[in-house]
Amino acid sequence: MNPFNEKPIAVEKALQNWKQLYPKPYDKREVDPYTKTRIILMNGTEFEANWFSHQFARHVQDNDLRRDLALTREVEKQQQLKISLLKPMNETVLEHTIGYEQLAVDLTAELAKRELDCNVKTALDFALLEDFDHLYRYANLLEMEQGVYAEWLVGRYTEIMPGRPTIAHHRYPMDNVRKGINAKESDVQTVLNTMIITAAEQQTMNYYMNVTNFACSEMGRKLYQEIALVEEEHVTQYESLMDAGATWLEMLLWHEYCECYLYWSCYKTEVDARIKEFWEENLQFEISHLHKAVELLQKYEKKDWQEVIKDGKFPEPICLHENIDYVRKILGETVQYTSLKEDYVKVKDLQRDADFFRFQDITNPTTQIVPSHCVIENFIRRRGADYRYQVSPSPVPELRNRRQDNTCVGRKPDAADSTNFFCND
Repeated sequence: MNPFNEKPIAVEKALQNWKQLYPKPYDKREVDPYTKTRIILMNGTEFEANWFSHQFARHVQDNDLRRDLALTREVEKQQQLKISLLKPMNETVLEHTIGYEQLAVDLTAELAKRELDCNVKTALDFALLEDFDHLYRYANLLEMEQGVYAEWLVGRYTEIMPGRPTIAHHRYPMDNVRKGINAKESDVQTVLNTMIITAAEQQTMNYYMNVTNFACSEMGRKLYQEIALVEEEHVTQYESLMDAGATWLEMLLWHEYCECYLYWSCYKTEVDARIKEFWEENLQFEISHLHKAVELLQKYEKKDWQEVIKDGKFPEPICLHENIDYVRKILGETVQYTSLKEDYVKVKDLQRDADFFRFQDITNPTTQIVPSHCVIENFIRRRGADYRYQVSPSPVPELRNRRQDNTCVGRKPDAADSTNFFCND
């Protein structure tokens, strides 16, 4: 599909009344796990588009342009609110969190498997193991506090076991900045991937920042606090991959194109008939926003859309699905890596005075105060072993012990074996 060839409706035709804006939520007991993750993804995508538009409006003086942005932005905010209300009232914050982490794992794996830019793929693979570990920590908290087994929430499509331990995720902020792409020279899938993953991780960060103080225990509040700060690191990493040299209007075009692509992907892969119609409706709204962006690009910069996006035909749709083998491969090969400026290195290859170790000493002076570690240790004390769902033992031998949480892997030299990152051919 090429959305530039579609006939758009007028932007204001998408404005809805209160009855139209309030959707029927999904049934948390019957919903497909990937329907939930698509809803989370599109919530974040709409937030990213809306917030980009607000920042754009704060950096331009032309009020005619500001008014055009405001109209589209109102529709995008209505879309986001309607999507967010698909979540039912009886789904707890912690249950919903499991959906966020399943999305993070399976979306990141899906994007990495199709990524041709080695720099972008490595960034995806690196953070994948961290979101994978977050799922494990939250799943143990959920079972301990609410008696709910996260394996049923994820449909047993995603394993629940340690990744790179969360204690190892805390890096000196300067080491989270990566090398950005050039959108005009990159494959369209690469440009989309950087935008999609940034929006998804930003949504996760915002969610955790906002719900931390709603957690029903001190242990939960502390876990959300810790992982929210890791998500800040992930957003820093992913946003730095994006093309910072594009103009505001070029990026407006990319944002609308990305939204069209994701709604089309959701429509093509959705299994719930009612939600499928919802994605189709939103795709029509986004096509109108895309054509408005084309108009504004031509009006203010005298550019055709083909000067920004060479070929408007969509890549293959993003499909959220099981990625167990891929995650295991990355876990077995790269768990012992951390980052150093724009690169990734094994912990054993860092200088003894490296910022990573210095920041670890500041943040984690003792493992006993680290929330992600305390959650697992508390679970083990109560039940004798941690909570996991895995199809076979971990590919990392050091992470197989269910009676002791490993706090060395990923942060101590030679705590495990790792080979190297690989890039797609």
